[in-house]
Amino acid sequence: MKHGNDQLLNIIEGCKKGDGECQKKLFEMYYGRMLGVCARYAANIDEAKDFAQEAFVIIFNKIVDYEGSGSFEGWMRRIMVNKSIDFLRRQKKVTFSIDKYERYEPEDTEEDEDESMYSGISKEQIAQAIQKLPPAYRAVFNLYAIDGLTHNEIADELGISAGTSKSNLAKARAKLKKSLRKYLNYQDV
Repeated sequence: MKHGNDQLLNIIEGCKKGDGECQKKLFEMYYGRMLGVCARYAANIDEAKDFAQEAFVIIFNKIVDYEGSGSFEGWMRRIMVNKSIDFLRRQKKVTFSIDKYERYEPEDTEEDEDESMYSGISKEQIAQAIQKLPPAYRAVFNLYAIDGLTHNEIADELGISAGTSKSNLAKARAKLKKSLRKYLNYQDV
């Protein structure tokens, strides 16, 4: 493991010096994983590729700012997510559901529902269900459930209120449950 870490540090240092070979190696090492990050926010794979390409340009321009504290992959993921969200904002593709009074009141969401009933659903089916969410719901769901941001952080990131973030998350979860139940219904037949 130490050898792999040393290799990554050498590649990062080379990228900081503008070494094209190191940039190519870094790109090849992380492109697949980072494309997956972008795909969570994109409407399709071509859009995800655009997000990733643009984010790698930012990474290569800002890599001199990476000081080695914290996970390098985490640092890259943050850039990928930010680039994806920025693109959606610029394209006006994200319209957030804003409740009349900007106040989130949790509904009875059957939280005690047995989650093991979903265990027969594949990761691909879950990813497809998430991908089918409207862009605003998908963005909030990904930022909260996958990237681990709080509602206040999501609000800052997307320029919405924390209540709107909570509302969009609740609606995303409801749509996901409905979509995943369809998969369960097909399995029961």
